[in-house]
Amino acid sequence: MALKSLNDLEKYIVLTEEEKDWKEDGGHTLPILISDHLTPLITNPAIRRQFVPSVKENKDTVGNLDPQMEKEYSVTPRLVKRYRNRAAFLVTDSCFAYCRHCFRRRFAGSMVGPATKKEIEEACSFLSDHNEIKEVLLTGGDMFTLSDTSLDYLLCSFKEARPDIIYRLCTRALTSNPDRFTQSLFEVIKKNSIGAPYYLMTQFNHPSEITEKAKSVIKEFVRLGIPIMNQTVLLRGVNDSVEVETELSNTLLSLRVKPYYLFQGDLVQGTAHLRVPLSKGIEIEKGMRESLSGLGLPQYTIDLPQGGGKVPVESRYNKGLIDGVWTFSTLDGEERHYPEDD
Repeated sequence: MALKSLNDLEKYIVLTEEEKDWKEDGGHTLPILISDHLTPLITNPAIRRQFVPSVKENKDTVGNLDPQMEKEYSVTPRLVKRYRNRAAFLVTDSCFAYCRHCFRRRFAGSMVGPATKKEIEEACSFLSDHNEIKEVLLTGGDMFTLSDTSLDYLLCSFKEARPDIIYRLCTRALTSNPDRFTQSLFEVIKKNSIGAPYYLMTQFNHPSEITEKAKSVIKEFVRLGIPIMNQTVLLRGVNDSVEVETELSNTLLSLRVKPYYLFQGDLVQGTAHLRVPLSKGIEIEKGMRESLSGLGLPQYTIDLPQGGGKVPVESRYNKGLIDGVWTFSTLDGEERHYPEDD
């Protein structure tokens, strides 16, 4: 059964004091939601840490709820355009399970619901008028929480508006609810992918998330000819070692999934206890480079605060560490700062 409260959790695991003391603080913390698929897996420490809340979320005052400044970059109520050539459409705020490290805490689980037809039409109209946009991320929330009918309408609308655009289907459902990928859902995806290039963007953070059901879903996307790219978030106590990251990359490659990004944790309020010090992340990336081929090596990347955009951590954009603070240059030459978490 899906777990939605601390009382539900106590039926499956013995909560620590830090877990028991967590309080849902409307607008500042995510609610609890752990899917049926994940429920039997929460005894695994790597799964537990990602989905079971801690009182540390309540005490964290570092960062804010919108570090990427998506509100400021919204060109329609659901379409975020932070880069010249790509945009993100927030399909829904709902997920099958809420990750405690979620960078979109200001939106996820907020009960605003799926995008309306009007909001979809507004976004499609904007895309039709802006040919400089070459990629759109269909994200949220998780787009696959929508019904087959609603997904069909969504995908068809975007395809008709701009069939030349690359569409990234962003989802965590292969970890949280692989049963969602029914034959009827694949028929919807197959029908709408004809003439429109789709990429499936997954988030596997630990090898234990790649269950047999997840592997079956991956194989079906491969059979449909849809490339799969994985985006891992570097998380303290979950995957912050060369050994775990190497195993994850090798497992993904064996399934024809390209390890794409290894993300440094965003400065999102409530997530400090899950962030890995940047200096440790650099050492992990170095170790991965020594043990993986180029095909298996994800790009260690940071999404800079205050809407600074993505840059590789080990690059000319990194100006170094001084007095416990990293300084980065954005693509536009502005300066951004990121603390060296302990």
